[in-house]
Amino acid sequence: MALLAAVEVASGVIQGYYGPVMVDIAHDLDVRYADLNWLEAAQLVFSALVVPPLARWGDLVGHKRVLVVATAVTALATWGIAFAPSFPMMLVAWTLQGTYVVWLPIEVAVVHRRTAGRPDQGRLTRRAAAILVATLELSVIAAAVLAGQLAGQVSLTAMLVLPAVVVTACVPLLALLEEVHGLPGGRFDWGGLVLLTLAVLAVLGGLVVIRVDGVTSLPAWLLVAVGGALLVPWWRYEDRHPDPLVDVGLLRQPAQWSVQATAFLVGVSLLGAQVPLATYFRSDPAVHGYGFGLTAAQGSARIAFYVACLAIGALLLGPVSRRLGTRRAMAAGCAVYALGYAAWLPLHASPGAAWGVMAVIGLGTGGLVAAVPAAAAAAAPAGRVGSATGLTNAAKTIGGGLASSVFAICLARTGSIDASGGSLAGYEAVWSICAASGLLAAVVLVVTARSAGAALTGVPAGPARSPSR
Repeated sequence: MALLAAVEVASGVIQGYYGPVMVDIAHDLDVRYADLNWLEAAQLVFSALVVPPLARWGDLVGHKRVLVVATAVTALATWGIAFAPSFPMMLVAWTLQGTYVVWLPIEVAVVHRRTAGRPDQGRLTRRAAAILVATLELSVIAAAVLAGQLAGQVSLTAMLVLPAVVVTACVPLLALLEEVHGLPGGRFDWGGLVLLTLAVLAVLGGLVVIRVDGVTSLPAWLLVAVGGALLVPWWRYEDRHPDPLVDVGLLRQPAQWSVQATAFLVGVSLLGAQVPLATYFRSDPAVHGYGFGLTAAQGSARIAFYVACLAIGALLLGPVSRRLGTRRAMAAGCAVYALGYAAWLPLHASPGAAWGVMAVIGLGTGGLVAAVPAAAAAAAPAGRVGSATGLTNAAKTIGGGLASSVFAICLARTGSIDASGGSLAGYEAVWSICAASGLLAAVVLVVTARSAGAALTGVPAGPARSPSR
């Protein structure tokens, strides 16, 4: 458990360290604030594409190997971020760094597999997931505070070297991890991966064209439509495949599809809204007419507070789930963070109220980060645990990646977020979309509660597919 927690420390550094200096990165690379959303969008979409095959690979060849390879790739990409000479090079390195997203679902799969046969397997998995998430969030806090303090004291390149050192140190540590061997008899589904990649890239490409040519661009919407249409042959192909990348038969079960839908909707705000929040905090109200004009250190303090609330929300998962049940606890978390984002609309001009708003969002979201992969693992057969937990992160990152693209369009369409001006309307659109995603996730969980209840309390969802099917 300590080795898995060490990896989450590195994950926390990646997720917390860059936020306070995003504006400085924009200045150093001479790009607009709104363009920073494309760093997040590219990384999140790449993560969504790479997590399912890596998670499935873990089921087949062993989870330790996946963690080592994913960590090595992430380390190389993080070094690339530190020394990127231009925005395109930064975009490539930032995108590849998204490999780290596979860490948490693989770790949850490791815990779930190690507790196999225990009557309290579901409870142990949720508790371990909560501890890992709390470790992650506390590391995010420390990284955000450190970045805020270092900003302006050392060069930007020197600052960006620190995350690379931390991630690189995890590679030899993972060599000490006990192997959880893969299950024999499976094979990798390359066809499913190709079809899924084409579908996601077509949708993202359409959103990029919309960003460049505007919402009236016919080629852009055709690309989006093609991406959506490709999901039909992908689904049929996976349904016929004897050992699919994504078991769509499992996704037909309410216990599983509702969790994956929740992951997608949570990703809209948890991942997609990171850059807009960071740039809003640091936007100068005297120049733009909105924002708080915070320094990097002041911004990091607010990020640290928000992440502390995420950690508290994760640690509250166990007691709240015992009182309400897993499904109701997840629905409550979705409703709470939706309320927080809705509160931004009337309270956006008050720096004091922003503390309370971020606390509500953090408390609501924190438990979901731990609960979603644990619920997916509980509703999956033994041979698909890694795939199911990995799919939650894929769904979450697809939601975040698409949201980042949409948010970039919202902010750019209402005026460039740079020193020449901008508009509050784009941020209001971001907060409204995040609030709506939380409410929709809560509705999905409540509506499917009865049919999904048994699986979410740890009853196996059924046997794995036979390779001969």
